[in-house]
Amino acid sequence: MAKERLDLLVIGGGITGAGIALDAAARGLRVGLVEKWDFAAGTSGRSTKLIHGGLRYLKQGEIHLVREVGRERAILYRNAPHVVVPERMLLPILRGGSLGRGMTAFGLWLYDRLADVQPAERRVMLSRAETLTAEPLLSPERLIGGGLYYEYRTDDARLTIEVVKTAAALGALCVNRAEAVALLYDAGRIRGAVVLDRESGEEHTVTARQVVNAAGPWVDELRRMDRSLDDRRLHLTKGVHVVVPRSRLPLRQSVYFDVEDGRMVFAIPRDAVTYIGTTDTDYDGPLDQPPVLLEDVRYLLRAANHMFSGVHLTPGDVCSGWAGLRPLIHEEGRSPSELSRKDEIFLSPTGLISIAGGKLTAYRKMAERAVDVVMRRLAETEGRPWRPSRTADIPLSGGERGKAETLAEMRALRVPAPADAGDARVMEDRIRRLYRRYGCNAPAIWADAMRQAERTEEVDEKLLEAEFRYGVEEEMVCNPCDFLVRRTGALHFEPDQAHERFRRVLSRATAWFGWDEARVAREVEAWEAQRQAAAGFTTLPSQGRGRP
Repeated sequence: MAKERLDLLVIGGGITGAGIALDAAARGLRVGLVEKWDFAAGTSGRSTKLIHGGLRYLKQGEIHLVREVGRERAILYRNAPHVVVPERMLLPILRGGSLGRGMTAFGLWLYDRLADVQPAERRVMLSRAETLTAEPLLSPERLIGGGLYYEYRTDDARLTIEVVKTAAALGALCVNRAEAVALLYDAGRIRGAVVLDRESGEEHTVTARQVVNAAGPWVDELRRMDRSLDDRRLHLTKGVHVVVPRSRLPLRQSVYFDVEDGRMVFAIPRDAVTYIGTTDTDYDGPLDQPPVLLEDVRYLLRAANHMFSGVHLTPGDVCSGWAGLRPLIHEEGRSPSELSRKDEIFLSPTGLISIAGGKLTAYRKMAERAVDVVMRRLAETEGRPWRPSRTADIPLSGGERGKAETLAEMRALRVPAPADAGDARVMEDRIRRLYRRYGCNAPAIWADAMRQAERTEEVDEKLLEAEFRYGVEEEMVCNPCDFLVRRTGALHFEPDQAHERFRRVLSRATAWFGWDEARVAREVEAWEAQRQAAAGFTTLPSQGRGRP
């Protein structure tokens, strides 16, 4: 980046920054993206992990938002079918709940139409008996019926990584562990940034014709650095999710249900666990690692225990959890749940373009709007030709080929002969899990593992090594936490195996990178901090509750 002037420098490697880099590169711009930690290390790796149309936003009258994100779901499903998958959702209708049967039926019907939902995935209204058959765990006391509809489940961090990889394939220069520590100006106009390589400690001067601030919760910090922070500012809210073994909450499908305080909460089964979320509270604490408070855990468990019969979840059942920050736009007098999820672009007198707000589902349209501003400026100042966004028709990395074709290729590769049919089923499960993570990039990882594995018992170990090697070579993995927290999700969704995998990955990284004892000690400390953040709930008082 430092060798030649960029057309666009993007600061922030979450889903918004990644989407902007992809959109701009697809329009032919020379683009650089810098992320101070790891891709998706902030909000974009800590969401509810749904590509959804925001049914509750109908209640707030945000028709345009529901229509936009609903249609974006279909585009994402088409372009990244390995990480965006249909998820059946049950909406129980309760006596005294926020939505009655008539309003629920109308709301889901309108949702289907606004989101242009395919006929096979449109809502079905259920009687009380049908609802209990669909989900026997529901408490029957207040239940009067239900509605079945579809959303889409994703791995938010992996989606972000796939967008970054696609941008890089189109020529974008994307790097993590690279922090913009100072902004550069020429005659009062922003012209780039001084970027610190956090791995080497070296600083680089990166110049650019345009600069976009897509730093999520850190957007206002950069605006403050630019001396352009004004009354239009962020309002950070915190969302917490907790993970319990699926054996403790064995749902048949995802459930979206009312909570006593008027909010709604998801309970989503995923492999061997079920996760519950989210909270929505004001936040003014540290940005890098917002805490999961014990009161947050109790709030979510209380909601689940109230909705589902006989589960009696306690904090001792929680095996993991995470907290993320929503960088929403402040609106005076509004509570966290009332704040709009619409995105907004701030234009600084210096020329800095900042974007905040929005939803994971709408990242592509957010990116399009930001790059439209860049293209208009380049047209005005340099006579550049206008090029429209092309990202609606660009498959993301891993989504270039279909599922059946990819799975057939993996099954055809040499595998150690299974001892019995049970082993064959386990092998098929491994193949499908790998596809859900990497799409049509999975066969290369599978082939690498199969070359190394001489016996069936070695497959898991060699597969872990092959995945880690792929992460280092293709996804800019710099340490075990990158791999186990964001590239594979093991910390949160396979907590029983995560620490043993850390031990194996650390051994590999030490050998590959030539780490000394001091570096190994730092990696162990970083991992333990991640484990503590995921499962060591604090009883500190709430940060900023009730204050904007």
